[in-house]
Amino acid sequence: MADGQETSTGFNPLMLLVWAWVGLPFAYGVYELIQKVAQLFGG
Repeated sequence: MADGQETSTGFNPLMLLVWAWVGLPFAYGVYELIQKVAQLFGG
């Protein structure tokens, strides 16, 4: 059955760019949060 995803099996550079655009700032934010929590509880 077709589910409307024509490029589900191929490599899509645009999707890679979108994931990087969202994922990298999110990962940096999580890293900064962990650093601040460690400073708060670690002394």
